[in-house]
Amino acid sequence: MKRALALTIVCVAAIAFAAGCSRPEGAKTASEGVSGSIQIKGSDTMVNLTQALAEKYMAVNPGASVAVTGGGSGTGIAAMINGTTDIAESSRAIKEKELEAAAANGISPKEFLVGYDGLAVVVHPENPVSELTLSQLKAIFTGKASNWKEFGGPDAGIVVLSREVNSGTHVYFKEHVLNEGDSKGTEEFARTALLMPSSQAIADETAKNRNTIGYYGMAYISEKQKAVKIVNENGEAVSPTLENVVAKKYPVSRPLFMYTRNEPAGVTKSFMDFVFSEEGQNIVKELGFVPVQ
Repeated sequence: MKRALALTIVCVAAIAFAAGCSRPEGAKTASEGVSGSIQIKGSDTMVNLTQALAEKYMAVNPGASVAVTGGGSGTGIAAMINGTTDIAESSRAIKEKELEAAAANGISPKEFLVGYDGLAVVVHPENPVSELTLSQLKAIFTGKASNWKEFGGPDAGIVVLSREVNSGTHVYFKEHVLNEGDSKGTEEFARTALLMPSSQAIADETAKNRNTIGYYGMAYISEKQKAVKIVNENGEAVSPTLENVVAKKYPVSRPLFMYTRNEPAGVTKSFMDFVFSEEGQNIVKELGFVPVQ
């Protein structure tokens, strides 16, 4: 089944920031006085963002109830397909097999590009390694390089941290770093990689283990971890910042999506209107992501 036929979208979102994407009509101001309940599930990268959006939306619409949970992009999309969530949040695009499963359940997912994110690669603050190339990252995360001294660090084994396989962050990093953008590439994470249940788990482990390296959305960066600079195609060592993602200088950036089961209506449409309102997009920016408008 072709993606263009399966998704009831105005356009297919792409990582190019110039690409437009579907958004509800009249999404310039928040709705008020709407009632009803919404379940939102999916990306751990997006869960804090969506929770902030939900809290502000409910403050404007006290008759509405919005419940937000994580679990990973794949988990959210599966819940949207089986009808147990109204909105799936995802840090990757929906897959062909997921579209086929949705169609089998009589669902035509509607795709919304809600923001952009840079994936930070982080180490312990005391690790002297401060920049890496994409080829070096590939060597580290596939296990072909296993000692920090190969990169100017201490003579110590590298402890690789990765998100679990149902994570959109895992999928994106595997495709764009390990397989250099080839969706059909065969490179895998090192067998010794520790699969962590959330971005916060990676952040916590990196803060206490001097030999770790992991990755997560840049909104999770804190003083307890050090984000290494990544060398882009122009040879610049670039930090994962809002400004560098907007300027397309940071090489590991990605779109963030929300999916509804069908064309949104009622309180679900009202919430999506809020996401694309000026207030909603300001929250996207405040939480460390790049707004779409």
